[in-house]
Amino acid sequence: MEFSVLAHVDVILGFAIFILTIFSKFEVPPVMGFLVTGMLIGPYGLGILNGGQNVDLNSELGVVFLLFTIGVDLSLKELWKMKTAVMVGGSLQILLTTAIVLIVCSYLGFSPATSTFLGFLISLSSTAIVLKVFQDRNEVYTPQGKTSLAILIFQDLAIVPLILITPILAGSSVSFDGALQSMFFKGSLVILVFILSAKFLVPWIFYHVGRTGSKQLFLVSVVFICLSAAVFTSSIGLSLALGAFLAGIVISGSQYSQQAMGNILPLKDMFMSFFFVSIGMLLNISYLLDNLPLLILAAVALILIKAVAGVAITFLLGYPLRTTILTGLALSQVGEFSFVLSRLGLEYSLLTEETYQAFLAVSIVTMGVTPFLINASYKPADFLIKKVSGTDFGMKLVKGLYSESFEEKENVEPDMKDHLIVVGFGFSGKTISNAAKTADIPYIIVESNPEIVKQETMKGERIQYGDAVFGAVLEHAGIKNARVLVIGISDADATRKIVEKAKELNPNICIIAKVHDLQEMKRLNTLGADEIIPEEYETSVEIFVRLLEKYLVPREDIEKMVDDVRANGYRRLRKLVVDTGVDSGFSIKDGLPGIDIQVLKVGRGSDFDGKTLADLEFRKKHGVTVLSVRRRSNMISTPAGDFLLQENDACILLGKPEELYNVRKFFKSARG
Repeated sequence: MEFSVLAHVDVILGFAIFILTIFSKFEVPPVMGFLVTGMLIGPYGLGILNGGQNVDLNSELGVVFLLFTIGVDLSLKELWKMKTAVMVGGSLQILLTTAIVLIVCSYLGFSPATSTFLGFLISLSSTAIVLKVFQDRNEVYTPQGKTSLAILIFQDLAIVPLILITPILAGSSVSFDGALQSMFFKGSLVILVFILSAKFLVPWIFYHVGRTGSKQLFLVSVVFICLSAAVFTSSIGLSLALGAFLAGIVISGSQYSQQAMGNILPLKDMFMSFFFVSIGMLLNISYLLDNLPLLILAAVALILIKAVAGVAITFLLGYPLRTTILTGLALSQVGEFSFVLSRLGLEYSLLTEETYQAFLAVSIVTMGVTPFLINASYKPADFLIKKVSGTDFGMKLVKGLYSESFEEKENVEPDMKDHLIVVGFGFSGKTISNAAKTADIPYIIVESNPEIVKQETMKGERIQYGDAVFGAVLEHAGIKNARVLVIGISDADATRKIVEKAKELNPNICIIAKVHDLQEMKRLNTLGADEIIPEEYETSVEIFVRLLEKYLVPREDIEKMVDDVRANGYRRLRKLVVDTGVDSGFSIKDGLPGIDIQVLKVGRGSDFDGKTLADLEFRKKHGVTVLSVRRRSNMISTPAGDFLLQENDACILLGKPEELYNVRKFFKSARG
């Protein structure tokens, strides 16, 4: 049946909406929905569409815009921060996976060129699916999330040289020396043109377009630059994708990158959907059904190969065993860029039609099981860790390649007592450690990223390497003598294990943990966490503050309202998570409604500096009670009336929120 371009688009979108709606209920990634859409409406399915130039054009545009957005979104500064994981981890992952596949495929009878090309295809993983699952689990900033992201970034960048290598790998009638000379000339020409464009042409275009203030004109300009670069590289015998990627790099270095990204994303998403639909249309469903057992076996073998390679590379980067297992399984599928490369392999006869069909089928299976595989990987990882941790060699694996043996350090705990332990040195960990340093509170940081530990140790930070899930790591941080444990990581599963282990080692320690959502609070409360900070709640409080500021509400009133919101809000949250059938002990703040505890420091020259508690008559004049006073590292419990307050004394006060708020001004320095 012949269709116009408009009819092609309409059919694809209609079926995609129907299938993606069903898939979303089962949390299946959209990429799978588009692939299934193509399988359903293609020549091997219902036969509604038979491909043709219209679908091919749309899919080609999808690849062009995808490479363009990767170039625009490429931040050289961010790449430099992750340089070890990106460059070393990414390159080793591709090389090791390709080497394993090359050996296996050569044994199965494939030619060296085809075996190598299949290694390239299988080495790439799905950025879209992996990041979507980690985002849903709120684990993008966990060790496994950041390591996976770094390797995926390198894979996305590697597609450009892999596209260039493919024709050479296929061989041609041109001599190798001639091919090298031709590539050198073309490469020099491309570099020269794009350097001149980045310095003169692109800024000039965007400057004059920006002066018009027209969003439509800016969008047209972005698309024009993207397509012009793609057409230029294609016209000299290179790929469309390379030109689009380099155009993105040129724009990423300019001040217009964010605006360009915002304009191009909808187009990229639209055309990429056509690309995945076109891939699905190429899959022969009859071939899939006829060879289903063999293809499933191949998919399992592929997942195992990629998982082993991912685990090995992550372990070489120095991460603990738990992180290496989770990262390896997260990267064990075939990615969307493999489809881009596979069509090129078919064009250059590196793949036969049967091999291509097998590759498509196996790839789609691996992508489909990825969300379930990642979500189910945590229990097997914990089980394996328990099994191997009984031996010295096993503990070396568990702790990580670069961890120092605790036995070699004579298992001496830090000489600190009553100190703070901070788990994780992300944004939260840095903020907490800086605050502790300012307040002269002794602390130690536990971090599982060896690169961060190395950098911060050189700066003189009190930080140790290790996964706080394990009791030995917490013991080495002095958990038995610590007063407070702050868990600032994003991994909810690891947070629960750390809380449980910490309470087992030191039942009296106060544990403060952050959680992403309110549902996690009940689990941590049951395990013994003392203070649980939900990010969602704190975000709403900050929005509340900004809102009041916009309406010009006085700062004192804002602070008073925020104090009240936090006091009452957290009280309500605690009631939601505490099981009423369990006696959880008496808490002053929860057991005495309307009563709060605050710590206020005596400022230099303040109204309270140099006066005794009896002279100040806190309870009579201010309605608050002084429970204790901390002077430097000494805690004075229930101080007597003749106790003389001095500058920098920290007073622990009990009273109503409004009375505590009112008494604060008397503690402030005279110059403040």
